[in-house]
Amino acid sequence: MRWSCWSRSPLVTSLLNAVFGWSVLACAALSVGAVPLGAANAANAGSSGSTATAGNTASANGTAYPEKPIRVVVPYPPGGGTDVIARIVQDRLRQELGQPILIDNRGGAAGSIGTEVVAKSDPDGYTVLFTLSSHTINPAIYPKLPFDTEKDFQPVATVASLPQILVANPKFGPSTVKELVELAKSSPDSVSYASVGNGSPGHLAGELLKLRTGTRMTHIPYRGGGPAVIDVIGGQVPLLWVSIPAAASHVKQGKLKALAVSTRKRSRAFPDVPTMEEAGVSDFEVDSWYAVFMPAKTPAPVIARWNAAINAAVGDPDILEKLLQQGSEGVGGTPAQLGKVVADEIVQWKKLAAEAAITVD
Repeated sequence: MRWSCWSRSPLVTSLLNAVFGWSVLACAALSVGAVPLGAANAANAGSSGSTATAGNTASANGTAYPEKPIRVVVPYPPGGGTDVIARIVQDRLRQELGQPILIDNRGGAAGSIGTEVVAKSDPDGYTVLFTLSSHTINPAIYPKLPFDTEKDFQPVATVASLPQILVANPKFGPSTVKELVELAKSSPDSVSYASVGNGSPGHLAGELLKLRTGTRMTHIPYRGGGPAVIDVIGGQVPLLWVSIPAAASHVKQGKLKALAVSTRKRSRAFPDVPTMEEAGVSDFEVDSWYAVFMPAKTPAPVIARWNAAINAAVGDPDILEKLLQQGSEGVGGTPAQLGKVVADEIVQWKKLAAEAAITVD
C-alpha cells in the first residue's frame, strides 16, 4: 500500500503522527516531475559543484524519482531548532519534489541516533538527513561514532545559518555576560548551563565561554532544544545555549531573557542582543547551520534534484521571512560548498575539543 494514498486521509495522517512522529503533508499531484532523466540532466548532476536545476530525475535502477513519499530524519525531538527549520521548508520541498515529505524525529546522543539511521539506509533518495552543525562537532568529541561523518554521507545543500543564543530564566540573577562571569568566578561550579546535547553547537559555545573567561560551569546535556527550553523556563536549569529558533518565541514573550549571541555579528532577529565579543569575551565565535545530507552512493541525479529543491525553497521570499523570524538566514549553495564546510569544521572543532579537553565517553 502506497504512502501517497494514505497521506490523503486525515484519519491516517493523525495515526501516523501519533504512532511514528511523522509530519505528513498531503500532495494533490503526487507524480509531479517524476519522469525519467535525460542525458543532459545526468551530465548536469556531475561533480562540478554547480547548483542543479530541478527537472526530470531517475533513480539508480532507472525508475522515476521520486515516486513515493520521502522520509526526512531530523535527529532531534520536536520543538527544537532543527525541527522548526525543517518544518518551515517542508511544504516547499513537497511542491518542488512532488511527493509528501515525512518528518521523522529521532532524537538522542547529540543527533547521532538519527544520523546513524540515515547512514545505514539504502542510498535511494527516500531517506534524508536534516541536521545541524553538531554533524561536524561529534567527530571531535565522540571517539566511537557508529558512522563516518565524511565517508558515509553525501552533502546536498545548506538550508540556513544562525547564531547560538545564550538565554536564562528571567529569575536568574545575572542579566549580562559580565555579571554571569563575575558570578561564575566568585562561586566556581555553582552555575550550570544546558545545551541540546553533548557535541552540540551550544555545548561548544558553553565550553568556549569557560575557556575564554577562566570560569568553571557545569554542562547539562539534553536530548534536544525543546526539552531544554522547557526546563530553563521552569527553573530546573538557569542557563541555556541553544539555536535561536528554539528560543525566539519564548524570548519575545518574556519567558526567557537573552544575554548574548555566539557570532561576530548581531542577529537580525534580535538586534538588541549583543555578541559575545561586545559583551567582553574576546576571540569568541560559534556559528551554526542546518543542512541536508544523503547516504553515501546516492545517485548524483537525486542529489542534484534535492539541491535544486532546497535552493528554490531558500530563494522564496516567504520562506526567507519565516526563517528570519526564527533568527535564521537562508543559505543554499552547492553540494561542494557544503562538503568544504564539513571538512573545514571537523578540523576546527577537533582543535577546540583538544584545547578545552572536551570528550564524551
